[in-house]
Amino acid sequence: MSDKAQNPFEALMAQSMELAKAFNPALEHFQMGRLDQMFPTMPKDMMEMMFGNTFNVGGLDAKTRLFVVLGALIAQGAQAEPQIKLTVRHALEAGATEKELAEVVAQMSVFAGVPAMMKAMELVRATIAETEGNA
Repeated sequence: MSDKAQNPFEALMAQSMELAKAFNPALEHFQMGRLDQMFPTMPKDMMEMMFGNTFNVGGLDAKTRLFVVLGALIAQGAQAEPQIKLTVRHALEAGATEKELAEVVAQMSVFAGVPAMMKAMELVRATIAETEGNA
């Protein structure tokens, strides 16, 4: 046993990685920063079926639900960067415009603070540029 105390964050990450590898050996080299690239963008029709009009006819459509998700992720801050990028890609697929996304992000300055809003705007712009580059 070592006299040096183990960093609790490193221990938690090591345990999490061991658990992930036990579930799926392919996750051995998983990098959280690349999470947004691990999941393909879901087609709009599938989003509507899963998150929109099929189960809640007359309720929120997929695009609006994604705006709500984006707002919540912005409020969580920097730890949600991969999820923000993934949500922006899905929102674009669901028909969101750059102007609508900018408005959602700007609105969050009131609730999440200006630094969170500025970082989110940077992520949204980068994701839009990446998406346009792949089109």
